[in-house]
Amino acid sequence: MGTTAVERPAATATTPLRRRRVGGLVALVVILVITAAVSLAVGARALSPAEVWHGLFAAADSDQRLTEIRLIVQTVRVPRTVLAIVAGIALGVGGALIQGYTRNPVADTGLLGVNSGASFTVVSVIALFGLSNPFQYVWFAFLGAGAAGVVVFGLASIGRGAGNPLTLALAGQGVTVFLAAMTTAVALSDRKSLNALRFWNAGSLAGVGFDVIWPVTAFIAVGLVLALATLPAVNLLNLGEDVARGLGVNIAWSRTVGIAAITLLAGAATAACGPIAFLGLMVAHVARYLTGPDYRWLVPYAGLLGAVVLLVCDIVGRLVVRPGELDAGVLVALLGAPFFAALVWRGKFKNA
Repeated sequence: MGTTAVERPAATATTPLRRRRVGGLVALVVILVITAAVSLAVGARALSPAEVWHGLFAAADSDQRLTEIRLIVQTVRVPRTVLAIVAGIALGVGGALIQGYTRNPVADTGLLGVNSGASFTVVSVIALFGLSNPFQYVWFAFLGAGAAGVVVFGLASIGRGAGNPLTLALAGQGVTVFLAAMTTAVALSDRKSLNALRFWNAGSLAGVGFDVIWPVTAFIAVGLVLALATLPAVNLLNLGEDVARGLGVNIAWSRTVGIAAITLLAGAATAACGPIAFLGLMVAHVARYLTGPDYRWLVPYAGLLGAVVLLVCDIVGRLVVRPGELDAGVLVALLGAPFFAALVWRGKFKNA
């Protein structure tokens, strides 16, 4: 009887919190659907809802105007909308995980060197083989991102500081600086590589077709499965390694699976649309504010927030310099840089 009396208030206390979290997820899904619909309608040529519907579902028509609408919707706006959602989810989840595994509140997916690894391989293969189609060099970008992640994780796993989050951050920074220097050297020696890097490195969602999006989505799906499988372990690791070990967590195995998930998510997203800085950092903090420190809720929130933010930035980028475009990665950086500065300032202020 006494046990029941103690447990009942705890259960009733968690019910409103769970409902609030579920309600937040539903609200984010609704916002994402609305934002995706806006993404289909907005651009250099604005389309009405009826025109978007025709472009999506109507059969081929002899009317030239309607044919143009179908081409705009199906070959331009649908692919970039899907890519924004897929890449945003991947970078949001990856950003939340990297902060959880490193216990570093200002960590981003670029910490593992995936952005610099992808950039280096892109400029290298363009300089060596003259590739120009995104479908050709996206695989090399993914390979470079994955290789950089493996190297960083390998360096962080040897020596006295093996497995230490600080060691991982230092290894990532070292590999990032080295690859950035090599990328600059290759790009400056080859004009075609430099031009490709200038476009790709801005983080653009334009010009990528489903021939690239579907394979990248498959890798991201594997990364999401691995990420979801590690969430209970991440919660325990954030209580401290000794506590996690005492509760039966295999820390080395858990961290390996987590780093593999982050590399797949960030590497695939970066390979498809270029490096998009600060997105994972921002949405992970917003998700933590909304859900608390429980990664079983924080990670889904971060994924949905990442998709919404990237889509909104892409939409705004199409509007601010019409009929031209401002790359989504530029707008995310414009949001993320002051956000990062505010985090650092708050940290210093609290420690003062």
